Amino acid sequence: MHLNLPEKRYYSIGELAKAFDVNASLIRFWDKEFDILKPKKNAKGNRMFTPEDVKNLQLIFHLVKERGFTLDGAKIHLKEGQKKSLDKFEIITKLEGIKTQLTELKNAL
Repeated sequence: MHLNLPEKRYYSIGELAKAFDVNASLIRFWDKEFDILKPKKNAKGNRMFTPEDVKNLQLIFHLVKERGFTLDGAKIHLKEGQKKSLDKFEIITKLEGIKTQLTELKNAL
């Protein structure tokens, strides 16, 4: 899944909900369920997610929504092989981006 987000230090829950095409309540729920997510809270108490949180959300989204893991299954998977999973996921994400670029180039010809 390639997100169309500008590079920033922090992202609001609304920006992420729109980028992932899910309700903000789902991201709030995942924040409570997965201790891998550590958003900061601003003065108003709103969650502000870092780029690292966004990567972790992408991984959670991939496991739960795309691969069909249960929440408990995703938690176990993340704990057992967090670094390995993240590396594989980043490779898959980069390859999907390359595929998109190649497809756009092919269609332009």
